[in-house]
Amino acid sequence: MYVYDQANNLAKAIKESKEYLEYKKAKEEMEGNPEMKKKIDEFEKIRYDVQVMSFQGEKQDEEKQKKLQQMYQILIQDKKIKEFFDIEVRFNIMLADVNKIISESVKDLL
Repeated sequence: MYVYDQANNLAKAIKESKEYLEYKKAKEEMEGNPEMKKKIDEFEKIRYDVQVMSFQGEKQDEEKQKKLQQMYQILIQDKKIKEFFDIEVRFNIMLADVNKIISESVKDLL
């Protein structure tokens, strides 16, 4: 059970981290702003579609890729949206780093 205890400790540490708390606050602010939420949701839908196509090995849809880049350039002109994206990236980097640490510890078995 030691591993599960440590996993619970890690989960608690993540929820108490600066990255988590900032992202949670930013997400709540975004959810409370219907216009901002709509813009980000539109962007996320197209980004998701592009990622799914990539994971499935399908040919990249150049139009969607271009639209995604254009949308991003427009969205980051809004200071609040840019800040939201920056906070989201920091949180995702932290999670990726934690995943990497765990994966590295068992790479000899994989």
